[in-house]
Amino acid sequence: MADWATISSLATAGGTLVLAVATFSSVRSANRAARTAERSLLIGLRPVLIPSREDDPVEHVRFGDGHRIEIPGHGGVVEVHDGRIYMGLGLRNAGSGLAVLHGWHARPYEQGMQQTPPELDDFRSQQLDLYIPAGGDGFWQGAIRDEGDQQRGPLSSAAETGQRVLIDLLYGDHEGGQRAIARFALVVPDDAEGRTANVLRYWNIDNDDPRDRDG
Repeated sequence: MADWATISSLATAGGTLVLAVATFSSVRSANRAARTAERSLLIGLRPVLIPSREDDPVEHVRFGDGHRIEIPGHGGVVEVHDGRIYMGLGLRNAGSGLAVLHGWHARPYEQGMQQTPPELDDFRSQQLDLYIPAGGDGFWQGAIRDEGDQQRGPLSSAAETGQRVLIDLLYGDHEGGQRAIARFALVVPDDAEGRTANVLRYWNIDNDDPRDRDG
């Protein structure tokens, strides 16, 4: 004789298990879809800074103390005036979102330097908000005026000798997220006047860095 109570309990347990599996699969699928949607949204806001093009217009940059520099397309400036160091870099935003510059770090290149980004606390804050529109061009500017600044001497020497200068720019999207560091090199070519700008490397701050993944 069949034990209907046992059969009923087993059937209920089986149904509950099926429902649990279905719920787990549904939640997992929903989470995956949400992550995909979030990633697609962020891609639409992500800026990517690169050097400006040679045919981009010259940027006429004015500093707060009245000093002016001119930055040609695909170029950069490192100059000394009255003991102060003025720097500039032509930029273009190859990404799909507005770029907001947060800070900068400058130093001469030295042989054997490690390919690691500066610590976030080592970046100098921009005194003026600088924005680079998606698909558009613009510039970065920075100055060192303090006589006791540790980088004043090395950068002054680099400006006079033509030594390569590294500029690390900390930037993000207009929401303040997706922060990244782009490293640029300002180099004096053998066959041209002034300095040209080349991007060397990027580091993600708020997102995973593909180079840090195993495999």
